[in-house]
Amino acid sequence: MSSSNSLPALRTQPKAIFFTDFDGTITLQDSNDWMTDNLGFGVELRKQGNRDVLYGKRSFRDSFQEMMDSVKTPYDQCIQKLLAHVQLDPHFKEFFVWARANNIPIVVLSGGMQPIIRALLGHLVGEKEVNEMQIVSNDVKPNPGKSINEEGGWDISFHDDSDYGHDKSLEIRPYAALPERPILFYAGDGVSDLSAAKETDLLFAKAGRDLVTYCENEKVPFTTFKDFSDIQKVVADVIDGKISVKDAATGRQ
Repeated sequence: MSSSNSLPALRTQPKAIFFTDFDGTITLQDSNDWMTDNLGFGVELRKQGNRDVLYGKRSFRDSFQEMMDSVKTPYDQCIQKLLAHVQLDPHFKEFFVWARANNIPIVVLSGGMQPIIRALLGHLVGEKEVNEMQIVSNDVKPNPGKSINEEGGWDISFHDDSDYGHDKSLEIRPYAALPERPILFYAGDGVSDLSAAKETDLLFAKAGRDLVTYCENEKVPFTTFKDFSDIQKVVADVIDGKISVKDAATGRQ
């Protein structure tokens, strides 16, 4: 198994790679939902948009664009409000340290925006560590003639042209296609994770969230988690050969 510039998670020749969503998975609250609910058009329209995506009535990209368009607050103020109101999974830092010690790269695949992800993660695990972490996500751009830190001054800059805005499967599939490869894990919670749900050896879906519903409807094998301490136990057992990925996919618990 050789390293490749195009597959940076292979650099240390790991036995496993852990892909993960950010919002609602590493964080306890979804930062984009929080902005929409508190600074944008509110909870009901946002939840209706999520339902429409979950049941295939509209694309995630269109729904998410509408959510972000409803937030007019300057971007730097958005980040400050999120730092004050969004908590991160209290067990993620422990998992992060454990994964580094066991040569399991963590790759963040997010439908959110890079500056917010880096600010929130830096707050939890430290700026140096975050700078070493691979984060693949959407970004932010200024609206014409404005700065992102003005009222109504920013817009989301999507990662790709797909209906997801960021098709997470495109990042995972090159690893999955290797003839000899690490075990691939993915953790997520909601509609931004539908593109990744079928791509890894074991999927962790957050208990009580939309991704569980999707997996059951589409008959995608998965196991649930409440926090990253649950994930660490299962990943450790799989790596140690105590359980197979097939047996670990126990579904809703």
